[in-house]
Amino acid sequence: MRGLLLRLSALDADAENAVRVIGFFDRLITERAGLDTLVRNTAELAGCPAGLHAPGKGLSLRADSGAAVTAGPVPAKAVVRSLEDGVEVWVAREGKPAPLDDMLLERFAIAAAVLLEHSSVPLPELGDPALVELVLSESVGTAERSRALHLLGIASTSPLRVLAATGGIGGRSALLGTVRAVLATEVPQVDGRLGVGPLLPAVDAVKSWRAARTALRFTSDSAPVMWWERLGSLAILAEQLEPPDIAALHDVQVLDRLGAEPDLITALEALSATGSVRKAAAAVHRHHSTMTARFARAESMLGFELDSAYGRFRLYLALMLRRLRDNPE
Repeated sequence: MRGLLLRLSALDADAENAVRVIGFFDRLITERAGLDTLVRNTAELAGCPAGLHAPGKGLSLRADSGAAVTAGPVPAKAVVRSLEDGVEVWVAREGKPAPLDDMLLERFAIAAAVLLEHSSVPLPELGDPALVELVLSESVGTAERSRALHLLGIASTSPLRVLAATGGIGGRSALLGTVRAVLATEVPQVDGRLGVGPLLPAVDAVKSWRAARTALRFTSDSAPVMWWERLGSLAILAEQLEPPDIAALHDVQVLDRLGAEPDLITALEALSATGSVRKAAAAVHRHHSTMTARFARAESMLGFELDSAYGRFRLYLALMLRRLRDNPE
């Protein structure tokens, strides 16, 4: 790594190795490395968790050796070096300190002080939509995402859901393409369709946003809200199947033909969800006696019975695949 790297635990506390450690951090400063890079490389050099805590900037970064940077507090047993304005850098080694731990922590602190001044982070004058877009960008690092969250008044470790909406909705949001992304702790009412991402630490909002977009693809006019957690193993279908693959399936093609009859798809969705002809009839405001013949006709076209567990599963799967086809990303 950058021409060094031996683990710190393998280095002796001699002048030559001390110069190598100094050169390691000097190179990061010279290249104006990002804060994520600084924390990740320090953890790799140290061979143990390392981090940077800058509460005034909304940053609480940590990395394990060989792992990505995440958000997290300073461990109770970490060795800490304090800087101005409440900034701290730390390493958390199990067992005895390595010979050059003091040197590493000192140079880590110096590099952090310099790079914090030059870090590419959102400016306070950015409005909420621009900050939300930064929080949900796949291309920004943990430091930039944490800073944007801080400016929105959200701690990087706070639980947060991201919603993907096609209609009007309140809250901190940004229009990304044709879908409105919303940062939320609760799920509000929406005039339109809504995909609800999982509740995750705010710094992982991009994962919740990705899941919310997938959930949105499984919505329909009769089922306008879908929660990611309720998809279960169905979610993988969105990653594996393209609309033409789905359109070629027999069950989906039959449902397309049945969809020409008013309210029949809605009734089939209700039957799949409830397993009851009476409840399905109530969902489309029809008497249950009139639905029996319609469901019998659907059975004859589909080629399987709807009153068995197997039949309801196959119907449900075909209905969900049809939604997926009709809502491409």
